[in-house]
Amino acid sequence: MPRMTAARAAVEILKREGTDTAFGVPGAAINPFYAALRASGGIEHKLARHVEGASHMAEGYTRARAGNIGVCVGTSGPAGTDMITGLYSALGDSVPILCITGQAPTARLHKEDFQAVDIQSIAAPVTKMAMTVLEPAQVPGAFQQAFHLMRSGRPGPVLIDLPLDVQLAEIEFDPETYEPLPVHKPAATRRQAEKAIAMLNASERPLIVAGGGIINADASALLVEFAELTGVPVVPTLMGWGTIADDHALNAGMVGLQTSHRYGNATFLESDFVLGVGNRWANRHTGGLDVYTEGRTFVHVDIEPTQIGRVFAPDYGIVSDARPALELFTGVARELKAAGRLKDRGAWAAAARERKATLHRRTHFDDVPMKPQRVYEEMNRAFGPETRYVSTIGLSQIAGAQMLHVYRPRHWINCGQAGPLGWTVPAALGVATADPHAPVVALSGDYDFQFMIEELAVGAQHRIPYVHVLVNNSYLGLIRQAQRMFDIDFQVSLEFANINSPELGVYGVDHVKVAEGLGCKALRVTDPGELGAAFEQARKLAAEHRVPVVVEAILERVTNIAMSGSDIDKVNEFEELATEAAHAPTAITPIA
Repeated sequence: MPRMTAARAAVEILKREGTDTAFGVPGAAINPFYAALRASGGIEHKLARHVEGASHMAEGYTRARAGNIGVCVGTSGPAGTDMITGLYSALGDSVPILCITGQAPTARLHKEDFQAVDIQSIAAPVTKMAMTVLEPAQVPGAFQQAFHLMRSGRPGPVLIDLPLDVQLAEIEFDPETYEPLPVHKPAATRRQAEKAIAMLNASERPLIVAGGGIINADASALLVEFAELTGVPVVPTLMGWGTIADDHALNAGMVGLQTSHRYGNATFLESDFVLGVGNRWANRHTGGLDVYTEGRTFVHVDIEPTQIGRVFAPDYGIVSDARPALELFTGVARELKAAGRLKDRGAWAAAARERKATLHRRTHFDDVPMKPQRVYEEMNRAFGPETRYVSTIGLSQIAGAQMLHVYRPRHWINCGQAGPLGWTVPAALGVATADPHAPVVALSGDYDFQFMIEELAVGAQHRIPYVHVLVNNSYLGLIRQAQRMFDIDFQVSLEFANINSPELGVYGVDHVKVAEGLGCKALRVTDPGELGAAFEQARKLAAEHRVPVVVEAILERVTNIAMSGSDIDKVNEFEELATEAAHAPTAITPIA
């Protein structure tokens, strides 16, 4: 039997489970693993500048392509605790990432050794499994189980903690005979599918809510086939955006308190039946449940049994991965159609399209300082359907989701449940690493951008090009808007006069200088008429220099973005609405 260190066995298993890239920060307690990584070869490593950044890079890497599992590496003490935010984010959004930490020797775990921490207990609430491996011979089984858990059922993250002596110990392990464990995913039955489709067929104004579970299952094409077969309009959730192209005739728009379309909410409020697939009824989507559920019948399909009924009790629940459920739904619907028993939804779908052609928010403004809506209008012009957008939280993300267009699955890569500031830069680097040939465009407000701005240096060092659109109003914009109900504007302004960049006025941080100091390129735009040229120049600079390129748009200080604090029928439209085609020229269906 071949003999090798447990650390080397771990690396060999990573490769046989499909890992070719890792993100991390070496340290004393994880150096044996790094030695094995170097000796084995075959896994490219990106050196992060902050270990939380490494965890978000792993998230972006996973989210960019079906089958990917991002890996992040660091010591167990401050590195492991830094990665907790990434683990929480991955768990909330059903994203498998593997966090590997190095630990103090087993004999000193209870002696308050330097950087020793019970990372297993700390990580347990935000992982599918967190394990400190105390016996070297258990390392192969721990890694095998980790990949099995990450892929089975609802996907999610795992942390494996390796004490220093465990990594260094020699064990018997034959990598040539290693095999991954079979993946388990629940599947709907024929009888369940027949009942769900019968309930849909009995309704008059049905909708399909398409969640991120469809993207996880790589089942977007099946969703579109099912929608086209039945003629039922589709509402993608924020995490399911891209399951059906924005310009598809059956895309009814997004629903919710914030990241929603006027026409999406309006159509949902007219519906009488909702089939949710791979979604979790997130509160920013539903708003108040009384309004959301009143007068509607619900069928909920989800891979996680405890998700059924978690937010509200559906009329019928099915525990299933999205792919087998949609395969069965399509088969049953096809049989009904062949027998002439499937209802014609033409008039209902046409009504949804009519709302989509009329209920727009205005994006075209010529104001200086510019309004954020104009930035998204110009992004629609500049960046095509192949663009992968990356964003996390704030008014920038909310307005972007209201006004940008997404056409393919995994082309809106967004941190949905956790929403940690600073996520966007490292996640974009992970996305661009996973798909180096696709145009990647990140979207941040100034506060999100400043949180982990140092990770831009990773893009410069490892030649990871992408375009980062930075909308700067020198405010914590979303929190400022939320404070309106308290009649305060407290500790949310980032303004100060930068003595080194007086031309900025009160906008404070000189993001162009900082980005350039980190080895990247950056442009600043103050006139909305110059945005298009700036985006084109940014794409050329990214291609030429193979580094991140920042386009900073200087916004007016205060803009309130459409949203509701309670119910989807009470969205406050703060800005002027579009009443003619010129007001929203890049809308999917311009006003006639």
